[in-house]
Amino acid sequence: MSGVLFFDGACGMCTRSRDFLLKLDRTGKLQTEPLQRPGTAERLGISPDDLMEQIWWLDASGQVYGGAEAANAAVSAALGTGLPLLVYRIPGMRFVQEAIYRWVADHRYRFPGTTPYCEAHPVAC
Repeated sequence: MSGVLFFDGACGMCTRSRDFLLKLDRTGKLQTEPLQRPGTAERLGISPDDLMEQIWWLDASGQVYGGAEAANAAVSAALGTGLPLLVYRIPGMRFVQEAIYRWVADHRYRFPGTTPYCEAHPVAC
């Protein structure tokens, strides 16, 4: 599985999580881009109003995932195994993971992080 993880480049916690995921990447198939990059909503086929609500995953086949499913897809790509996505699809796990993801996403600017990606790379955003 390969694809692109779209993350909030203005969020320090999101940037730190993205950096950690890139360190885990054993496959070299994981790419990341900030949600703030022009044209991202159109590329993903979602409305600009929905863009900043969650992380997004665009896999090589064109399939788009959001939220906890996107996180699991990115981890699967980085580790080179579909196991995280399989666990996500166990009955009941989707609900639990999405609830936790939603809470974290709603409070993401309160968590410690690092220099936000868009602050360190303004041209990319």
